[in-house]
Amino acid sequence: MSGPIIVGVDGSPTARKAAEKARELATRLNAPLHVVSAYADDRTEVVNSGSDQWVVSDADNARYIAEKVSESLKAPGVEILPRSVHGKPADALISYAEKIDADVIVVGNQRMRGVRRVLGSVANSVSHNATCDVYIANTYAD
Repeated sequence: MSGPIIVGVDGSPTARKAAEKARELATRLNAPLHVVSAYADDRTEVVNSGSDQWVVSDADNARYIAEKVSESLKAPGVEILPRSVHGKPADALISYAEKIDADVIVVGNQRMRGVRRVLGSVANSVSHNATCDVYIANTYAD
């Protein structure tokens, strides 16, 4: 068994494609897959609807995204763990990878084309600062 694999998700279709690639990698390497959704702020909001009241936070929303993606990725023989991590996406992925001694971080190549790639992206930041291997999944392909 290999060490943990981490994939960053935010609910977008491109993050979903990266998560599918991460699942394939985890399956082949017989490694646990940590599905991580980051949240930069820990804002909490109270929502009222009639006599009902809900407390919603950024952390809850991130956890919900990680759980939904994890559920959709389920496959025999693959341990999939949803996680929400505080911080900007790239920083959260890197710090979480260090915390669990991950072997690989999987990110999509969203925003790595054209002018935006010069300005930075999660994949760019992770690839330049991670202390483990980084797999940049092609999320542009159909």
